[in-house]
Amino acid sequence: MKILVVGLNYSPELTGIGKYTGEMAEWLAARGHEVRVVTAPPYYPQWNIQKPYKSYLYKMEVHNGVLVYRCPLYVPKNITTLTRIIHLFSFALSSFPVLIRQLFWRPDIVINPVPSLFSSPMAALVAKLSGGKSVLHIQDYEVDAMLGLGMAESGLVGKLARTFERLVLTSFDKVSTISHSMMDKAKEKGVSEKNILFFPNWSDTSRFADVKPSNALRVELGVSGSNKLILYSGNIGEKQGLEQLIEAADILKDKPYDFVIVGDGGGREKLISLAVGKQLTNVHFSPLLPIEQLPILLASADCHLVIQKRGVADVVLPSKLTNILAVGGNVVITAESNTELGLLCEKYAGIAELVEPENVDALITGIEKALYGDRPNLIAANYAKEKIDYHQVISAFEKNLLEL
Repeated sequence: MKILVVGLNYSPELTGIGKYTGEMAEWLAARGHEVRVVTAPPYYPQWNIQKPYKSYLYKMEVHNGVLVYRCPLYVPKNITTLTRIIHLFSFALSSFPVLIRQLFWRPDIVINPVPSLFSSPMAALVAKLSGGKSVLHIQDYEVDAMLGLGMAESGLVGKLARTFERLVLTSFDKVSTISHSMMDKAKEKGVSEKNILFFPNWSDTSRFADVKPSNALRVELGVSGSNKLILYSGNIGEKQGLEQLIEAADILKDKPYDFVIVGDGGGREKLISLAVGKQLTNVHFSPLLPIEQLPILLASADCHLVIQKRGVADVVLPSKLTNILAVGGNVVITAESNTELGLLCEKYAGIAELVEPENVDALITGIEKALYGDRPNLIAANYAKEKIDYHQVISAFEKNLLEL
């Protein structure tokens, strides 16, 4: 098959959508499919264009058998509703001429991971004009997340956003997404059930099996002696509500615990200021580690944190969770019981500690339970191996593409 992938985020981004899109494209290329990707320069989660890429230049490169077109992108220094919209629209605009050129290639399948929906109408049109089929892959319901976080008013702006979203969703041949609750939400938004595919995020479980903790890495991250390592690793943004982590660290500052926050994002400086303001010596910050060190990092933690604000968990399934489960980590998840994460914890008792969002006391209780759970957590590790293994998940998706 000739497969065209159109999306804002792509490898070498180490976290989130770019990581998964990159792994999917490279897996399909290794299977003998012709794969092209139209994307932006890597910028996430730092919200800075990574060197040696430039924000204002087009670039074509071949990476692990995939032909990649990089299109100019505006990356805001201060993320507001307006600057985020300009950011998303800049990719839709800059990618337009590149997508037009793909009409001459005539792709069989066009896959559009979202965010961003602004590029989706053109992706669907290219598929239609090429005589191919289109798949919208939803990693994040960006309209729900935007309105849920108060980034736009629910009046006229909200109505226009939801109307545009519905038009986009129903213009694709298939809509895939990463959780069952997100599949249900697609139906609520007007997508026919027969056009919805389950395509969950995955973990290369073979990389995380039987990994040993590293005392040297713990020391490098600031962990003292035999202290317990409580780890948050991933994007540091608004939807996480990580201020409660700082509050928990303040309450637990006399206990032999070290909180380590590994990652980057728009909320990082605010968290650092909070920790400095409280004079917390048990909170340490680190940039993202090289991807090769990720299994050792996760295996070295005594407790993992997957923290989100109330009302976000049902529309955003955190990508960081898959690798935590694969390594057999003891994880605390903040989510309501009726969300996808809540139902996962109910169905697989012992897979994680589920606590009420935005409740610091509940978070602390969850942390102390997780710290003294069995290591590795075999319930989590077995779930990852059986349900979200890299090769099984993408192989099933490839079968769906071939049938389409």
